[in-house]
Amino acid sequence: MKTKILLIAMLAIGLGSCAVQSQTTVYAKNSDISDNLDLRAVASMFGESANLQDFERRLNDPKYQISNLDLNGDDQVDYLRVIESVEDRTHVVIIQSVLDRDVYQDIATIDVERDNYNKVSVQVVGNTYLYGDNYIYEPVYSVAPVIYTSFWVTNYRPYYSSWTWNVYPTYYAAWRPYPIYRYRSNINVCINVNNHYNYVNTRRSYRAPALYASRRTYGYETRRPDYSFAQRHSNVTNRYDLDQRRVASRESSGRNQNTSYNTNRNNSSRVSTDNRTPNRNYTENRTPGTDRNYNTNRVSTDRSNSATVNNNSNNNSVRVENTPRTENRRDYSQNNTNSQRANSQNSMNNNTAPTQRTEAPRNYSENRGSSESRGNSARQQSTQNTQRSEAPRVSQESRSGQPQRESSSGSRSGGGRRG
Repeated sequence: MKTKILLIAMLAIGLGSCAVQSQTTVYAKNSDISDNLDLRAVASMFGESANLQDFERRLNDPKYQISNLDLNGDDQVDYLRVIESVEDRTHVVIIQSVLDRDVYQDIATIDVERDNYNKVSVQVVGNTYLYGDNYIYEPVYSVAPVIYTSFWVTNYRPYYSSWTWNVYPTYYAAWRPYPIYRYRSNINVCINVNNHYNYVNTRRSYRAPALYASRRTYGYETRRPDYSFAQRHSNVTNRYDLDQRRVASRESSGRNQNTSYNTNRNNSSRVSTDNRTPNRNYTENRTPGTDRNYNTNRVSTDRSNSATVNNNSNNNSVRVENTPRTENRRDYSQNNTNSQRANSQNSMNNNTAPTQRTEAPRNYSENRGSSESRGNSARQQSTQNTQRSEAPRVSQESRSGQPQRESSSGSRSGGGRRG
């Protein structure tokens, strides 16, 4: 039994190790060496440089971090040096990676050539071992680069970098390489979007390949001869074809995800609509009975409410009639009360409860005001009449009093005369 258990455990461990190895190999094929240096960024930096020395500085500046290559495997980004080969109007700028003492590997070349019409053409050519055959970018700069003026001068000396293994400039400090996805996101900032980078598969200059052959170095190729681009990717010719296949695979995977998402969404929507159908039948069964009874009850309540309103309006009209205070006001405002009764009857016949409520207080106040004013005028007239009636009496009394006094006086005087 123990031997069987040990055999089963060993088989399980072996299967697990095989699965892990298969996963690692699949993950390694997702990236490539050529992903660690974007030639469009190299072309952009070349157009912004003042000369080749400035161009080498920009390639190795830790602020830009154009390169992410670590060919010697020391967990540090390799230093890139620049050398040049010149013949007449053709300049070939070679970018090399420093791997060890007197060991270099060519990464890319920049062909600069001027024709008889003083038109300058620039092509950035990737190394065949790293990028495949005929991987060429031809930049079209929005502004003519300043570096052109340094090439065609009298007594021009080709540039040759003096930096080598462990002898680097002061501005350079090695950094650890980034993951591929992070390098791609960082390098997009260094590419000038105002320029155009056209992909071509043929070289313009026939002199440039011969000049490059005389200065070619291949230190990394000799260390790993079976790791060229053609052996890494047998189905594509160069890095450009590899990028096209990657884009196509991403689009196809995105379409498959969208189609699966849409199908799942349609199925879920169909299920939800099927579950909603009983609610519709429930509402249809509910409408004939309950809603109609509710509406009839509501109509009856509205009618009862309108009847109570009419009764209240009748009571209010009676109160308006019983508001007089004095007898004079009753006698004088009989015509007004009759008109109010006629108006209240007409309003009751027309079933306009709100107008009765508003008109009753207004008629009451108006009648009250008119009756009070008229009563005050009647009182004033009565006081004036009484004053007028009292005035003649006083005059008559005064008139009647004077003769009596005179007669008394006359009688008195006559008596005196007689005596």
